[in-house]
Amino acid sequence: MTMRHALVTGAGSGIGRAIALALASSGLSVSLCGRRAAPLDAVKAEIVAAGGTAFVLSGFDVTDVQSIETGIAKAVSEAGDITVLVNCAGEAPSATFEKTDLALWNRVIGINLTGTFLVTQAALPSVRRAGKGRIVNIASTAGLTGYPYVSAYCASKHGVIGLTRALALELARSDVTVNAVCPGFTDTPLIDGAVETISGKTGRSPEEARASLARANPQGRLVTPQEVADTVLWLASKKATAITGQAIPVAGGEVLGG
Repeated sequence: MTMRHALVTGAGSGIGRAIALALASSGLSVSLCGRRAAPLDAVKAEIVAAGGTAFVLSGFDVTDVQSIETGIAKAVSEAGDITVLVNCAGEAPSATFEKTDLALWNRVIGINLTGTFLVTQAALPSVRRAGKGRIVNIASTAGLTGYPYVSAYCASKHGVIGLTRALALELARSDVTVNAVCPGFTDTPLIDGAVETISGKTGRSPEEARASLARANPQGRLVTPQEVADTVLWLASKKATAITGQAIPVAGGEVLGG
């Protein structure tokens, strides 16, 4: 029996790393996609040490069609058709709307939204062939509400959720489901950048800045990457066969409903 195959973009750190480790621990072979080899190699080493199977696809640029097509072809040749696709690559730079120039806007939309579109479009034939496929897009509570100083990020994640819902309906009569997971403020390197920005602009200490982000969660804490990964793992399982077109918040009640 061929091992099921998951492909995860942005797999080198944070939420992507946690998702890759969770999928591998559940018995899937995992293709680890990202631009830099070193963090992907480190994740592969963790997976292999735990008895799992992983493949590194470095130089995988979600904004470059040729890079995507080459990477997916290599992944399929090494591990078979893709049964679980997780789009996790993303950026969240901070700027006021008035200081958000076109270059920043295009970069964020290109990675977060267009990248999700390009990877999904390239991988979908393989997902269809695999049967009982799962596509999970890592969006954000920023795709369900608004936050100041991240207008490009909010716009991109709203777009990811819209894309998720449209594709889910197109594929509803197939055996492929499409869902979005929407983390709130999560304890990852991405949040470290937000903490640094808040500290620099407000004069608050990093500890105070981190606490202010945690207070956005009614549970009074940051979400853990593992909690996001567990949600993806459930969506990838047989138990979630009837779940499609959903935007699921993982945010301690910060956003109610999807």
